[in-house]
Amino acid sequence: MRSANLLNDFAFKYVFGEDCKEANDALKSLLTVFLERKVNHVVVKNSEIVKDFSKMKSPRLDLLVEFDDQTTVDLEMQLRQTKDNLPIRFSYYLARLHGSQQLEGKYYGELKETIVLVFFNVNLIDNHRMCNTFTLRNEEGLSFVEESQDRMKLRTIEMAKLDINKPLEDMNEQEKMIYYFLNCHKGMEDSKIKVMIESDGVIQMLEKRVETISDDGWKKIIEDFQKLHENEERMELQLEIEEAHKQVEEAHKQVEDANKQVEQKNQEIKQMIQLMLTNGMSLEFISKSLSKSEDEIRDLLR
Repeated sequence: MRSANLLNDFAFKYVFGEDCKEANDALKSLLTVFLERKVNHVVVKNSEIVKDFSKMKSPRLDLLVEFDDQTTVDLEMQLRQTKDNLPIRFSYYLARLHGSQQLEGKYYGELKETIVLVFFNVNLIDNHRMCNTFTLRNEEGLSFVEESQDRMKLRTIEMAKLDINKPLEDMNEQEKMIYYFLNCHKGMEDSKIKVMIESDGVIQMLEKRVETISDDGWKKIIEDFQKLHENEERMELQLEIEEAHKQVEEAHKQVEDANKQVEQKNQEIKQMIQLMLTNGMSLEFISKSLSKSEDEIRDLLR
């Protein structure tokens, strides 16, 4: 098997984001299939990310793609196999992308459409759809704005929902492309990949791009990038552990505070009982007045 693996986000961004015609054609095919709209012209606004990843402060890579109508798409391949904070992360990406538009001196109606298109390999959404689009809606599904005016969209592609045993002839274009993403590292050894490479023009285009990252040089780069991911995951795990410790400490503090309040309340009751006894009230009367047994009152006075 070859080293290329499109589940690695660096390889994914290289295949679709390099500043060349082949990558741009592959990108247009990808967007046409998964946004379900004809894409004739796109520009990658940050194609430099594939030139020297070693200078990046964070191993997170995204492709910022602009259409000819100035629609902007944040294209993501999430490498990690975890559900942790993914919905929060994706909504943050969308809010940040939409809010990055320069609107000074303009009307809000001039805001352009922004889309976060994210691929990940876990089951996250409770339905059977591999592709889901999210917009601003209320509890009953009523859209906050007219569909034609809705300029913020989150498009999720849950690759784990693909039935990999489904016959190739029964797969739609989205399923075929996802199957290729998941199995392209097998190359012609995979019978379905072999048929697609021989008969599907879009997959042929992707295969040519993948072949450019199949030599030993690219294998080393991708392995190094994987190490960056692993380091980031270790750092995030450490932060999670520290946060858990903080929560335990906070819980202990809350228990201590509650115990102090109970002790303070008991002291107030003890002082009141002592005052009542000083005033000649019987233990039986005090018991009935405080709804406590005589034994409980004796324990308080010890």
